[in-house]
Amino acid sequence: MNLAYIPSPSTGVVHLGPIPLRGYAFCIIIGVFVAVWLGNKRWIARGGKPGTVADIAVWAVPFGLVGGRLYHVITDYQLYFGEGRNWVDAFKIWEGGLGIWGAIALGAVGAWIGCRLRGIPLPAWADALAPGIALAQACGRWGNWFNQELYGRATDLPWAVEISDGPNRLAGTYHPTFLYESLWCLGVAALVIWADRRFKLGHGRAFALYVAAYCVGRGWIEYMRVDEAHHILGVRLNVWTSIVVFILAVVYLVLSAKLRPGREEVVEPDRGPAASDPATKDGAQDGAQQDGAQDGAEDVAAAAKDPADGESGPKTDAGAGAGSDAKAADASAEATEDAVPADPEAPKTAKKL
Repeated sequence: MNLAYIPSPSTGVVHLGPIPLRGYAFCIIIGVFVAVWLGNKRWIARGGKPGTVADIAVWAVPFGLVGGRLYHVITDYQLYFGEGRNWVDAFKIWEGGLGIWGAIALGAVGAWIGCRLRGIPLPAWADALAPGIALAQACGRWGNWFNQELYGRATDLPWAVEISDGPNRLAGTYHPTFLYESLWCLGVAALVIWADRRFKLGHGRAFALYVAAYCVGRGWIEYMRVDEAHHILGVRLNVWTSIVVFILAVVYLVLSAKLRPGREEVVEPDRGPAASDPATKDGAQDGAQQDGAQDGAEDVAAAAKDPADGESGPKTDAGAGAGSDAKAADASAEATEDAVPADPEAPKTAKKL
């Protein structure tokens, strides 16, 4: 008999009148706020503007929730489309079931759309948000505690989690894998923040480091879980996913460091009135064209009047060349006359007006 263990909540929902407050959803919401808060601080420190992270998160978060749910439903389809199952349960996201791989993948699509609309490079935004995502996962994993899910093998350790009897589970004490992953994510966030300060990671490398570090922890934690899952060659699907994603993240880290070393100098372009107002741009272009036309007209007028012969009007190429030679000779003569003192007895030459 265990003398110490982590008790599980008797229910995962509290009703305030007709409004249900679900622990799973509450943990996810807290995680989103933490990620946006930290991401905003890091974005400003990199030279970005306040509020940009939140604006892009408006796109990334809904896409991420849909992607996370799709990944879970696709990889555990037997829970919703098997014999005796109700496919409507696939939409009950509050009952748990979000795959981080799908959340990151489809969330990146939403973030890309938001970054495109703001003229911001996606890798720079991802670098700023990377440790915040890890903290969001650390908060979100406690939603599994409210739902009494994602626990490991049976154990009598003092930090074991107590699970009550229910659908698809037996009462007992088990490894709290949700707690292990939450603590691991806290460590990943600290690692990314330290490495980013130490090595000035840029061009998506801070985000790649977060992905690689998370995959390492997710791999060994998956081995401890006993919930139903698909297996490939005797290994859980999420373990294989962790291995593949880890390799891709490391490859990106190495190649990016060679091809694009350093960090972005500008993460958010200036979007002031002069740069964004079409009327201002058109006015500047029209003014430049008018100045150019006026200068051209003055040049034509000056060329049309030749002081050498007193005639005006268009000239042939030969006449224009002769006029140019005459002007050059006159300029040379004037320069010589100004430079050498005039002989009072020499005949004076009338200067041209």
